[in-house]
Amino acid sequence: MKLRSYLLLANLVSIAMIILLLLAFYRYMLLNREQFVWLTIASIGAGLVSALLHFVLVRPLEASVKRIGEGARRIAEGDLKARVEYTGLKEFRQLADQFNHMGDSLEASFNRVSAAEAAQRELVANMAHDLRTPLASVQSYVEALEDDVIQDEAAFRRYLTTIRTETVRLGELIQDLLELSTLESARLEAEELQLSIAEDVLVELLPRFAKPSEAKSLQLAVQLPDRPLKLRMAPRHLERVLQNLLENAVRHSPQGGTITCSAMEISGSQEGKRVRFTITDQGAGVPPEERVRIFERFYRSDRSRSRDSGGAGLGLSIAKRLVEQYGGEIGVDEAESGGSAFWFTVLEAGDGRHAEADSTN
Repeated sequence: MKLRSYLLLANLVSIAMIILLLLAFYRYMLLNREQFVWLTIASIGAGLVSALLHFVLVRPLEASVKRIGEGARRIAEGDLKARVEYTGLKEFRQLADQFNHMGDSLEASFNRVSAAEAAQRELVANMAHDLRTPLASVQSYVEALEDDVIQDEAAFRRYLTTIRTETVRLGELIQDLLELSTLESARLEAEELQLSIAEDVLVELLPRFAKPSEAKSLQLAVQLPDRPLKLRMAPRHLERVLQNLLENAVRHSPQGGTITCSAMEISGSQEGKRVRFTITDQGAGVPPEERVRIFERFYRSDRSRSRDSGGAGLGLSIAKRLVEQYGGEIGVDEAESGGSAFWFTVLEAGDGRHAEADSTN
């Protein structure tokens, strides 16, 4: 039943009840005949006027309801940009505002889902490429060895070395994928909320870059404050972030270049003081328009160069998620030498609250 018909029916029922009441009064001699006639005519006249007013006043209500219904129909058909005008009575304007807010939420949710699906397709495509390339190399070298094509001992060893290098590359890619998926779905456990000493982490980490640096004649400089830096980040996570940034710097540094790893205190916040680490190289740098996307999964500023040098585009994404898990920030700027300066911040454990947390660990 339409709203207009419902209101008219309610009006007719009320008039009928009044007339029945007048009949009862007339029957029990509470009204004379003349009074009964005039009251009946007045009731019918009032009912007709009321019906006319209902007809006139209900039209804007019906129009508001139709607008909201039309907006709901358009959204149901897939038009997530459908919105309702803010017109009519106050209650309908509030309803229109809530409807439009719902439309904004639905559109934002749909955009997030679409972006996630696009990212998933890109992830699968990149994974297929990065897995296919080393697998093809391994397959071709293994087939050559199986067919006894290689008779020279040096070439035979070189083939085995290449096979080993590609399998290690595959293992690292799979490990990065597993770690990235874990970081995106997990929260920090209690045992991970421990403290680390920056100097101790670097002492253990830097020797791993001796051979890669020597291969490109790179110089690795470290600049730290005189006092120990105690940080609110698990040692293995701090090591992982620094390792990924240093690997990126080594990969893109020119022959004979210099890589600088520095740390300095910056202005603190309510949570405490912060330490800013900066890894500077002398490579080609990152264009300004790519400095945000470079931390996305599988994103490469120079795709062909990164593939040739072994990068899978996951290291910076893992570093970003680790830093953000501990409430820090990460980014990249242009270095004074013309290369890139990748930086991240982490809270310093310097006050009593942090010391108490340290004692509990």
